[in-house]
Amino acid sequence: MSGRDLNIGSMAPDFTLPTNGGEEITLSSLRGNMVVLYFYPKDMTPGCTTQAISFSAMKKDFDALGVKIIGMSKDSVTRHDKFIAKHELNFTLASDVDGETIEAYGAWVLKKLYGREYMGIERSTFLIGADGKILHIWRKVRVKAHVEAVLATAKSAN
Repeated sequence: MSGRDLNIGSMAPDFTLPTNGGEEITLSSLRGNMVVLYFYPKDMTPGCTTQAISFSAMKKDFDALGVKIIGMSKDSVTRHDKFIAKHELNFTLASDVDGETIEAYGAWVLKKLYGREYMGIERSTFLIGADGKILHIWRKVRVKAHVEAVLATAKSAN
């Protein structure tokens, strides 16, 4: 099954990846909590920075619902650490340098920019239930008001 075949109700593909600060995170170890797993193209870029700051600003609201937040890109742990320090982010960033998890979720896609085609990460978010099943999927995310939409969906699923 390709990541583009994931649907609401599918089991979220498990992963174990390094995170900021050198820790590892395994999705299945978070069972019992809802998880927001979001994929973004690159640390320190304008859209990705705005999105990360928005998740960070609303973390207390997600915490109140028992929802864990994980951002994921192909950036290294070192780059994640710099990104977190620069913007005082307060949630986990996972490093998927080889892209296996990104592909498993169907977020590695053909993109077009100024007539040029290339493979890259599609900004996308998955809300995963306490049982490990996908509750909601957002693809081709626009940053503005996205975090608020994710929080509202998490509240209604809680």
